[in-house]
Amino acid sequence: MLQIETMRIFVLASRVPYPLEKGDKLRIFHQVRELSKNNHVHLCCLNSGKIHPSAREELSKISSELSIVSLKKKNIIWNLFLNLFSEDPFQVAYFFQRNAAIKINNLIKSFNPDHIYTQLIRTSEYVKNQHDIPKTIDYMDSFSKGMDRRAKSASFFSKPIILSEARRLLRYENLIYDYFENHTIISKQDRDTIWHQQRKNIAVIPNGIDSVFFHPKEEEKEFDILFTGNMAYIPNVDSVVYLVEDILPLIQKEIPNVKVLIAGASPVNKIKNMANNSITVTGWVDDIRNAYWTSKVFVAPLRLGSGLQNKLLEAMATKKPCVTSPLANNALGAVNNKSILIAENAKEFAEKIIYLLKNQSAAREIAENGYDHVISNFDWKSTTEKLEKLMSNSSTIS
Repeated sequence: MLQIETMRIFVLASRVPYPLEKGDKLRIFHQVRELSKNNHVHLCCLNSGKIHPSAREELSKISSELSIVSLKKKNIIWNLFLNLFSEDPFQVAYFFQRNAAIKINNLIKSFNPDHIYTQLIRTSEYVKNQHDIPKTIDYMDSFSKGMDRRAKSASFFSKPIILSEARRLLRYENLIYDYFENHTIISKQDRDTIWHQQRKNIAVIPNGIDSVFFHPKEEEKEFDILFTGNMAYIPNVDSVVYLVEDILPLIQKEIPNVKVLIAGASPVNKIKNMANNSITVTGWVDDIRNAYWTSKVFVAPLRLGSGLQNKLLEAMATKKPCVTSPLANNALGAVNNKSILIAENAKEFAEKIIYLLKNQSAAREIAENGYDHVISNFDWKSTTEKLEKLMSNSSTIS
């Protein structure tokens, strides 16, 4: 077992990581929970909106100290305007405010950490000049690559804006590298798109899955096909549109009464309006496990975005046979036709979903192999131990 001397770790998150309806929230929540088992962790969160009533209580359970630093909305708007005359990414401008920087600097001085861990490049401006304290930045995903993919399907008017942000992100991901001793990212594929000559030194720290919480359970299957995720996130919106408009009609030719469940927070109107006798759109659900337990096949037809898809980890941990795109499987590394089925177009998605719905034994085998793959390779304890060791090797502990 890994033995690491206790550290004082200051963790900076770009938003309050509760509830866990977004990938960055999920990642930092579980990392802080694991880090706090051996270390004294001060979790500092930026916030520009309403805080969930249970957030402070839940986050206090997983950290030694908790601070929430408010961002003023009028300052966000002003900063975005000023950023028109800068080369920095707009998401960096959105999250940085001088008053917040003063508060965070004072918190760091008071806490006197051995190490600073900041999540996402959008928070890096707050800590990049803390030269006396070793620092780790979690890129998480290659945001520049994700933005570049998004531009390919953008409208005529939004495409130049998205491409501009992609270029800004690419430049900034490279620029910010040298301010930090350690760097982490969610997958090798994302690491390879960071535009820095030393990108091979970025440590790959994948997400994990809470296999105690996400576990198989036999329930009556109300739905044939399931997709989950934050339904305001553009790559998820694109996936749902692709599923409903391109894939589903092909399936309905073979299985007319097929039932689809779209489960996840904040569905945009376009998704809400898709609800009909065949398609159920839930919005926020208190326990997402019920969506997995009551569905036969999980489909993740992602064409945009980057990083490791938590939805696939959850589905496989609950023993759902999964059909996904090559893009979504890149970081997952599941074996096609063994632990997952991979499809490259609407016709292939439809064929493979139909195959699983009509062949229970094949679906069961894919589900079992997928479960084994996730349980063997994606565990929060082991992935965070790697992060903890990285921090310990460069900390200020005397």
